[in-house]
Amino acid sequence: MGIKDSNQIQFAKVDIAKDTFMQVLIPIQPDENDNFIMRKFIIKKGGMIPFHKNLVEHQQYVLSGKAELRIEDEVSIARRDSVVYIPAGVPHYYKNLGDTDFEFLCIIPKKADQMTLTE
Repeated sequence: MGIKDSNQIQFAKVDIAKDTFMQVLIPIQPDENDNFIMRKFIIKKGGMIPFHKNLVEHQQYVLSGKAELRIEDEVSIARRDSVVYIPAGVPHYYKNLGDTDFEFLCIIPKKADQMTLTE
């Protein structure tokens, strides 16, 4: 339980992606919150997360920027205030299309997850 300034939480590079970074915002402490994980992603200008799938669903809210987002065979543009739902096991990718960072919050269940490249 608590409040923490997100600027105090370090970003980690997303290894399979290009110019992409992630912060784990919640849980603030490892033993808190049995249900969800909230993460913040930043995909830098020209960056991308390749076509992949996860074991868990994703619920996302776009904070800034513009990106091409493919979910299975559907390609859309996500931008500020877009909401995105990606079911578990469904392939998807992100490509930053803008001149600024593409930033979004991503909430997932607190379960074992695995990212698998699909192309």
